[in-house]
Amino acid sequence: MLFAYVIASIAYVALSIYLCWALLGQRPIGKNISLALLFIGMVAHSTVLIPQIITLHGLNFNVFNTLSLTSLFFLLFYFLFCLYRPILSLGILAAPTAFIGLSAGYFGRAPYQPLSNMSTGLEIHILLSIAAYCVLFMAALQAVFLRLQIRELKHRTIHRIWVDKLPPLQSMESLLFDMILVGFVILSVALGLGFVYVHDLMAQHIAHKTVFSVLSWLLFGGLLIGHWRSGWRGKRAANTTIYAFILLAIGFIGSKVVLELML
Repeated sequence: MLFAYVIASIAYVALSIYLCWALLGQRPIGKNISLALLFIGMVAHSTVLIPQIITLHGLNFNVFNTLSLTSLFFLLFYFLFCLYRPILSLGILAAPTAFIGLSAGYFGRAPYQPLSNMSTGLEIHILLSIAAYCVLFMAALQAVFLRLQIRELKHRTIHRIWVDKLPPLQSMESLLFDMILVGFVILSVALGLGFVYVHDLMAQHIAHKTVFSVLSWLLFGGLLIGHWRSGWRGKRAANTTIYAFILLAIGFIGSKVVLELML
């Protein structure tokens, strides 16, 4: 496991350094080498993480393992979006995030009661919930970058860091709604399975998580409808995405931190 951790760390750090070198020097980013480093990192990351989650006593989704899995999903979806969108430069954020998540899962320890005797539907619900959180986290970061680009264009700044270093504004907006749509669909399925397979919300301390998740789902759904029917975009879309994700994060991560690290 240590060997896999080292390999994943080297891949993530090497990709981060390569992207910094390319962006600062305004050089073209090699797609093949970037995706190769991503793939190596993801395989090694999975090798480290899977034995920590799947234990002899059941599934261990403590807060550190969840952070590690979230960062792995983050990188996986970034990898997939890179296949058809010109967003390799965004790896400057994806790679360090994956490294932080990997290290948190490898070194972090938190008391946690392993989940055993779970139905397949509930296991799928948990994995889809994490996947949805990850994609919508990416959408929130994308929204922040979009806001920065819009601000630079609006104020006509001379040194345009975000406009020059990131993909064009139109590509950024298209990617934002790609992420929101994918995350919304996954979150919808996850919530549906949750209502079917979770029978006592109060006893399992997830009532507040469900409320915040549903509120977030409503905001994301409203944004997609507004974009489809009224052409919502730009600053309004970015702000709504950020607010919706904050609600999701409060329910998803906030409850785990309180229950596992503070209580």
